[in-house]
Amino acid sequence: MSRNPFERDDQSYVVLCNDRGQRSLWPGDRPVPAGWSVEHGPVAREAACAFVDRVWPDVRAVRGPAAALPTLPECFERVVAAHPREPAVEADGNVLTYDALAARVNRLARVLIGRGVGPGDLVGLSIARGGWLPAAALAVATAGAAYVPLDPAYPRDWIAHAVGDAALDCLLHSGPHDAVTDRVPVLGLDGPRAGSLLSAADPGPVAPRERTRPLTADDPMYVIYTSGSTGVPKGVVVPHAGVAGLVATQRQWIGAGPGDRVLQWASFNFDAGFWDMTLALLSGATLVVTDERDVLPGDDLHRTLRHRAISHAVLPPVALSLTDSTGVLEGGVLLSTGDVCTPALVRTWAPNRRMYNGYGPTEMTVGVTMAGPVSPGSAVGIGRPWPGNEVRVLDGGLRPCAPGEEGELYLAGSGEALGYLNRPSLTAERFVADPFGAPGARMYRSGDLGHRSADGELFFGGRADHQVKLRGFRVELGEIEAALDACPGVALSAVVVTGTLDEARMTAYVAAHRGSSPKPAELRHRLARKLPAHMLPAEIVLLDALPTTSNGKVDRRALEKLDGRAAPAAGAGARGDGAARDGRRRAAPAPDGRRVEALCELAARVLGVPSVAPQENFFDLGGHSVLAVKLSRGVRDAWGLTLPVRAIIESPTMEDLAGHLLPA
Repeated sequence: MSRNPFERDDQSYVVLCNDRGQRSLWPGDRPVPAGWSVEHGPVAREAACAFVDRVWPDVRAVRGPAAALPTLPECFERVVAAHPREPAVEADGNVLTYDALAARVNRLARVLIGRGVGPGDLVGLSIARGGWLPAAALAVATAGAAYVPLDPAYPRDWIAHAVGDAALDCLLHSGPHDAVTDRVPVLGLDGPRAGSLLSAADPGPVAPRERTRPLTADDPMYVIYTSGSTGVPKGVVVPHAGVAGLVATQRQWIGAGPGDRVLQWASFNFDAGFWDMTLALLSGATLVVTDERDVLPGDDLHRTLRHRAISHAVLPPVALSLTDSTGVLEGGVLLSTGDVCTPALVRTWAPNRRMYNGYGPTEMTVGVTMAGPVSPGSAVGIGRPWPGNEVRVLDGGLRPCAPGEEGELYLAGSGEALGYLNRPSLTAERFVADPFGAPGARMYRSGDLGHRSADGELFFGGRADHQVKLRGFRVELGEIEAALDACPGVALSAVVVTGTLDEARMTAYVAAHRGSSPKPAELRHRLARKLPAHMLPAEIVLLDALPTTSNGKVDRRALEKLDGRAAPAAGAGARGDGAARDGRRRAAPAPDGRRVEALCELAARVLGVPSVAPQENFFDLGGHSVLAVKLSRGVRDAWGLTLPVRAIIESPTMEDLAGHLLPA
């Protein structure tokens, strides 16, 4: 495949504009698509981007007639009217029926409207997992505003950035954590004052005339911050227009309804959380919300699926690879998404249930294609487009690829995001004019590679850039590198990922400034203040210099071959992971000190480090939830003992953790 015309350094660009006020960068040597006109150029990329930033300050400002599509509140109201007495949300030991949930949603929506919140506004959700989370999201939408999820488990610096970047009009708070901000008005949902406000509000449906202005399908519905290649998370602005296609997809493929029980597995900080919520609450099924540790991959997730009688679940491949399929979701529906679904997972999970494989970035209202039901022995593709959406496989000349020919996936349709909040030039670079759609239409440059088979089935072929999927999370390696490069003593860094699914491992390689010897533990501590846990490297290795290619760029393939085994720079004290593969036999734990020592040895093998000391913390050494599950399994398999994953997460030291070893 030839080079992408949007990524060439020697290319000049024009800025196009359509009648909705949206802009698109476009190669200056190519015909202008119908419905678009040249507004500026041809000029160099930097000049084109600077022009877009100047003339298009807000990607949410869409002109012209609104799309004739239903909004999220309209879809929810229809379900409430059809199933008022069915259980809607099961959380915190309580069950809310649809009419009770609607009353809570409408009361809170009116409180927000009374504060002047309406269409076009942004409301933060700093809410712990529980019954308030789906209710608050629906209430914000019912008021007409868009919700911005702020997972309390994320670092304070990350949350502070999102709060400031979004310029929130209000923040809703519920849970034992603090609200992390004094920069915007905070409405606490747990106290007596909120109870009085909500009790005084009308529980009936919110009429359109009550909102500050009419709500349309072009208005933002949510803004989700994703990893950014420049080192700064970017907010994806998703409108209501994609809800109709989402509901049609869920009805056509999944078929959830009254009597079904849908697990809220994903955090609302990811669009998969919106899928979980809508799969239940826009179909008449029950949304089951649990504590976040009840859905950790492995025994905890298996127990939750079984004890809570879950019939429908959306789980990434890494969670499936660590969880026993026996006795759960039997006769139900499973959707694998967020990473490549392997034939081995299909062999394990497809029998006795309907299993699907989904694909789609945050920029396309959760997803864009669906494959299935998949069956063992068949090729695992990403399927066909959802209703209202299209996928174009284009070569470097923006020509359609022949069946079997690999190209880049360009995504279009009603599910398309409005763009990136406060990032108009990036929006113009990624959401570009569509030569194949209706006049003035756009398509999203996904950066994903793939091909279409002769019968129309789509197959995923990897990434064309440095974005990766790690344990189901979307990660821009450039954001981690930018955070490392900003640390004292670091001259240059590069991050690589090796392995797949539960074996995936992210390693950061760092070259220090002359005379500096930054310590890996300190670098990791600094990263943890800025980045969410899933973006922290398992290991930070110091090198005298990073390997380069003949043109002077960092040789990432050479780093991938090192896989953390490189000798550290002199005096760096960096950890290698060669000892993790030395094949030492596991020792059976004995009481007292030997039990701690044996657990430390096992943890070192799981983490891939030479040694672990009794006073060290599992997560400070590169641990994460998947490795915690592996350590728990290792204890069970080697010694026949039980070590709860919760204990691994909560224990400050390995010495403390050894006290949680229990008979199986």
